[in-house]
Amino acid sequence: QVQLVESGGGLVQAGGSQRLSCAASGFTFSSYNMGWFRQAPGKEREFVAAMSRSGGSTLYPDALKGRFTISRDNSKNTVYLQMNTLKPEDTAVYYCAARRSGLAMDVIPPEYWGQGTQVTVSS
Repeated sequence: QVQLVESGGGLVQAGGSQRLSCAASGFTFSSYNMGWFRQAPGKEREFVAAMSRSGGSTLYPDALKGRFTISRDNSKNTVYLQMNTLKPEDTAVYYCAARRSGLAMDVIPPEYWGQGTQVTVSS
């Protein structure tokens, strides 16, 4: 069955960096656009980043451009999220997601979701 397993979360100080990983299985990874979302306590889930099947295209919300970078390794069935200059407001559960068609995961919800990994940024 489809599995998306996130890792790399934890506690980090403000201004620091963290890299999340998401290992995918149960589907043809290279045929899916991959993305990241996050959900902070008491808030709705929000789109963080997306990358096309080949890695040639990316999409970010304007507020996160320049600090967050998505990448993927199709040989390892893994997608990554590099987060730099972290702020306390980046504290959230981060979710990996997959969608076969359409990069705009901020508009059209993904088909598959991971269970999430907690990232806590201390001030």
